[in-house]
Amino acid sequence: MPIFQKKFLEEESVPEILNTGEIANSLMGENGSKPFSKFILPIFESQKAHKVLFLTKSSNIKNLLALESHNQVIMSFSLNAIPVADKWEKAPKVMRRLEAAEKLYGKGFEVRARIDPMVPVENWENHYAHLIDLIFDKFSPERITLGSLRGLQSTINGSTDKSWVKYLSESSNWGKRVDINQRLAMYKKIISYLNEKYSYSNVALCKETKAIWRILELHYKKIRCNCVW
Repeated sequence: MPIFQKKFLEEESVPEILNTGEIANSLMGENGSKPFSKFILPIFESQKAHKVLFLTKSSNIKNLLALESHNQVIMSFSLNAIPVADKWEKAPKVMRRLEAAEKLYGKGFEVRARIDPMVPVENWENHYAHLIDLIFDKFSPERITLGSLRGLQSTINGSTDKSWVKYLSESSNWGKRVDINQRLAMYKKIISYLNEKYSYSNVALCKETKAIWRILELHYKKIRCNCVW
């Protein structure tokens, strides 16, 4: 084991989660000769203090299913309303991701869901409520994190398909984003739907303002979103 890994895993006393998928797909190399999961997961399974988070849009979980031990790994699937995913995501279909999540959940993995970026497409209320139904038909997420569409100017400039930019009207530290009133409407709808239909309240927000957290009566000082313990 490299020195830096040994130092972190054995000498850092405060439990930490290392996120492997914030700016890349954690399972992007699973078909290669040296899958990342086969490299990193045994390292984390060799200790009990820290965990590794896999965030993915992939459905390629064969290496994960073959694990004998998976106590120190958290699986998080990036999901979206089907019309949004079909139009803008280059990834396996939402149902394939949900089926993968269901298999891992059935094997005892800790599985989270990240619904981000939410996009206020036409009839978004029904599309996102349908996504929630599809999720709970397959598994019960350990937590759900919500976020809305946002785009740095550099991302917008580099995009060939700019059809999504029309939904961005507000400037922020995260670039352009959906108007605050529209964001609130989307979050309120999903939080209410989760509560009323599934008695589910383990919901957090990603890259949102304190004002949004307060209005939704969520506690930003006690954040338990996708990437944290």
